[in-house]
Amino acid sequence: MVKSKKLRRLRVKRGIRKKISGTATRPRLSVFRSNRHIYAQLIDDNAGTTLASASSLEKGIGEGNPVDVSRAVGIKLADNAKKAGIEVAVMDRNGFRYHGRVKALADGAREGGVNI
Repeated sequence: MVKSKKLRRLRVKRGIRKKISGTATRPRLSVFRSNRHIYAQLIDDNAGTTLASASSLEKGIGEGNPVDVSRAVGIKLADNAKKAGIEVAVMDRNGFRYHGRVKALADGAREGGVNI
């Protein structure tokens, strides 16, 4: 039996990370969602580097409905990915349910031109 939500998320996260990893041509889109903000980054696991990132802390993004903010972060991430020459990524929801803000971020990234 799982003792807390946090431990359950970490257990699910381990299962996800066993199955997926990012490369330079197809990086991993990692999402972290806190109560107030959302963060996303494109990671090359082979080199251990972050290729592009975006968060709701950036100027002009962090105001309004949380789902709309998440979509804006996804669009901003896609814009940064285009500058880095990235068109394809694999989604890492990081143990969070693919619902609400996480789904909105992924939809925003797709809308911005990243194929997930």
